[in-house]
Amino acid sequence: MSGVPPMGASAADQGGWLLVACLMLPVLAMLVAFATGGRWAEQVAQGFAPVGLALAAAVVVVVARAEAPLVYVVGAWQPPLGIALRADGFAAAMLFTTALVMCAVVLFTRHSLRTPAGATEARTPFTFWVLLPALWAALNAVFLGGDLFSLYVALELLTFAAAPLVALDGGRPALAAALRYLLFALLGSILYLLGAALLYGGYGTLDISLLATQVRTDLATSVAGALMLAGLAAKTGLFPLHLWLPPAYAAAPPYVAAMLAGLVGKASFFLVARLWFNALPGLFPRAAADLLGALGVAAIVVGGVVALRQRTLKRLIAYSSVGQIGYLFLLFPLATMQAPWFAMAWTGGLLQAISHAFAKSALFLGAGLIIETLGHGRLDRLRGFGRQLPVCAFAIGLSGLSLMGVPPSGGFAAKWMILRAAVASGQWWWAVAVLAGGLLAGAYILRILRPGMTFAPDGTADGTADGAMPRAGVARSREHIVLALALASFVIGLVPLGSFGFLQIGLPAVTVGAPR
Repeated sequence: MSGVPPMGASAADQGGWLLVACLMLPVLAMLVAFATGGRWAEQVAQGFAPVGLALAAAVVVVVARAEAPLVYVVGAWQPPLGIALRADGFAAAMLFTTALVMCAVVLFTRHSLRTPAGATEARTPFTFWVLLPALWAALNAVFLGGDLFSLYVALELLTFAAAPLVALDGGRPALAAALRYLLFALLGSILYLLGAALLYGGYGTLDISLLATQVRTDLATSVAGALMLAGLAAKTGLFPLHLWLPPAYAAAPPYVAAMLAGLVGKASFFLVARLWFNALPGLFPRAAADLLGALGVAAIVVGGVVALRQRTLKRLIAYSSVGQIGYLFLLFPLATMQAPWFAMAWTGGLLQAISHAFAKSALFLGAGLIIETLGHGRLDRLRGFGRQLPVCAFAIGLSGLSLMGVPPSGGFAAKWMILRAAVASGQWWWAVAVLAGGLLAGAYILRILRPGMTFAPDGTADGTADGAMPRAGVARSREHIVLALALASFVIGLVPLGSFGFLQIGLPAVTVGAPR
């Protein structure tokens, strides 16, 4: 790890404009979509999607070629007076993951979420197509921010873009879920801002690279770190601060839930990792790492068990998200200072975030097709949906294999690294939690697939008895989009392990905790 450049190292002076473009172009798309309205809003948002994907891919290429973070200092004002944008391996990977999921959502909704014929503008399409680039811009700002206050602003933008999308349907349950989400998000923001204020009072800067060189283990810094961690845990939906998550994911339209579960929750986790390893290295004691790991285990168990008790498809997938978030927080007790298993734990945790983003997005979009086809999402009335939506059923199965950690999926690669790190560090109890979570995931995925593959004795879906008679047809291309996301979550596991060294670019040599 000593050869890895610090976060402040720049890949090159050239290419910094890519980071600016990743922030400014989605903001410009949002403003143009809002100003033009109607069908123009749809065209602007859809036209930006391939541009955003190309920009994210270019950032990945630049960082990979230089094997160092890409840095751009805004206005040539160096920190602490100025603001720096930084893209290391983790940030670049999340930029690209965000772009792929966003493009999939755009393709999935471009025909189904349109302004009705004869109308100049409709509330739902207009709101969605304006807020989609806003959400994209906020996510990019989270991944590229180089100081804690800029990250606070990005978090707020993310909240105020996501909350209206939760309430997009306009019904009372959706509004209640959006308000609950907003309250938890604002609580998290207040805690985060209080911590940032304490750090600024103690160090006179909030730049991540500068803080990393000055951090002290005094009381004020420890309180600041604890406040920020608590706020980010609430925004991520870590147990027991997950009470907003299932209602929000279940009430939101499936294409919105795909973005929330796949990307928005990962943004808060990204900041937890950034705070822990980059901004305040060495601050958090071993007890804090074990506490986050214990909460992760509780999330895995509670989320999986409660998912099994759900009666509707979207709520089952929503509670499974509670459990899958728990895996991410196993990173902290396993990633210990100068330990030989550090790189393994780090890569496994980040790979879990990426593979889960694809798998969970595919599950929610697939659930949307099932509900659209059958007219409901009752688990006890899904009999035979595999006949109407065979590609979708296959995609749900692939995503489920990744969530379970079945080889050779991306979820398996991530969980295998976590298991190896747990065994290598002598912390076998985390490995038991990972295995138990895989069994729970298999059980609730089976609850979805078993009725879908069940038919009447004559080989047809018994629509009269089970409500599986199709109420509406869906384009096969939309099924293929779901399949593409599921395949992405699966084929990550086929990538040679050496390629995942990209995720370690820019990782500081000094981490946290002491090996047991």
